[in-house]
Amino acid sequence: MAYQFRWDIVWHNLPFLLSGLKMTLLMSAVSLALSVVLGLIIAVMDLSRFWPLRLAATGFGEVIRNTPILVQLLWVYYVLPMVFGIQIDALSASILGLTVYASAFIAEVYRAGIQSVPIGHREAAQVLGLTSLQSFVRIVMPQAIRAILPPMAANFVQLIKYSSLASVLSVAEVTRRGMELSSSTFRPLEIFSFIALVYFVICWPLALGIRLWERRLRER
Repeated sequence: MAYQFRWDIVWHNLPFLLSGLKMTLLMSAVSLALSVVLGLIIAVMDLSRFWPLRLAATGFGEVIRNTPILVQLLWVYYVLPMVFGIQIDALSASILGLTVYASAFIAEVYRAGIQSVPIGHREAAQVLGLTSLQSFVRIVMPQAIRAILPPMAANFVQLIKYSSLASVLSVAEVTRRGMELSSSTFRPLEIFSFIALVYFVICWPLALGIRLWERRLRER
């Protein structure tokens, strides 16, 4: 007997699924905002002349970038309460795990952007009597930002997709909502096809916009 598609299952449960989408976007936005700040701190540490700071930043980056994000999420949710006595709910654990993971990659984006600024510009700032902080804020970052923004936006797209892993911690994001609906309706094909379409509709325009943005920056 041929499979009978039931797209009405998705339509009738659309508000339930979209409530999970709101959680996905909220979690991604908060994680991105925090990782942008944390990533800058790590990048500055990595470029510091003080070797303990460089060692700490390098070690952090290597550990985070070379371990699976799912393991990190599970570690935050299950190990932190056991080892440090920190009580953390699933949503906070997901945001923390996503933030830490994204910050390790965003730190590399910052570092590459900062190092792309000609060293002569920094030396000129010192000649003019600017402090290291003033030189960084007024000279280095305004130039580095053009190289930083496109890959930063690409990291946001990745973060949206990785947020689906929060479903493992029972966070009520869109993938988790799909899992719950699938278990009660026994219609995984329709439900997860719809969820895949939702992610595509969100991520593809962003990815396309990033490519166009990069092309325009190269043409300037």
